[in-house]
Amino acid sequence: MGHASAGGDADPVTTEKVTIQLDRRTITVAYRDGDTLLQTARMAGLAAPSSCEVGNCGTCMARLTDGSARMINNDALTEEEVAEGWVLTCQSLPTSESITVVYE
Repeated sequence: MGHASAGGDADPVTTEKVTIQLDRRTITVAYRDGDTLLQTARMAGLAAPSSCEVGNCGTCMARLTDGSARMINNDALTEEEVAEGWVLTCQSLPTSESITVVYE
């Protein structure tokens, strides 16, 4: 058995940039590995909405318009909302090279 892969199906994609739209502003920032989308928005100086920060309330929800993310926990969004691209930004880690998230 080789040790080429670091335990995963495929090589993980490195997220390089995150674009966030909030309050009629659009900001693109470099992504820091391990940060959630909410943390990334705050690092960019945006006052992103949030409340519980554990995936229960839905206050921080935003819609992915480009790219993909994985939610660590989701106790607030329905399957339909997730299918429409909504994510809880406090629980979302990007899984694509670039990602665009819109707080509506």
